[in-house]
Amino acid sequence: MTRFDAADAAGRRKLFAEAVLAHRNRGSPFLTVEVDPADTPGGDDDDEGTTVPWVQFAEQTVNLDCTDAELDRLKGLLDEFPEFRIEQIERPEEAEGANVRVTARSDASRLGQFLDRALQVTYDLDDDYHAWVTEL
Repeated sequence: MTRFDAADAAGRRKLFAEAVLAHRNRGSPFLTVEVDPADTPGGDDDDEGTTVPWVQFAEQTVNLDCTDAELDRLKGLLDEFPEFRIEQIERPEEAEGANVRVTARSDASRLGQFLDRALQVTYDLDDDYHAWVTEL
């Protein structure tokens, strides 16, 4: 894996699939993908109050935080990915929204597709959002 960011669907999906493979080959605890703050609805590079969307993957689990509206969009997306399903939803008292764990038994390419679509659909991002693999 030689690059760590991408800003178009094909590039992001390839990047995410390569990150999944690198994660598996290295046996790292998890991989993290973050969206560029400037591409977050209502956010920009200088807005410290905006929550930056992220997703983590470890073993066979995708983990993300979302509001109730974002959770509804994620649930709708799962119709496109029948091999993925929500395993756990936690609602910590000190946090707004929920932490969601999705079981993802699939190959790296399909995981790359899901990570891209999950970020885009769940967080209502434009087609050209910029994402970074920040931990691997």
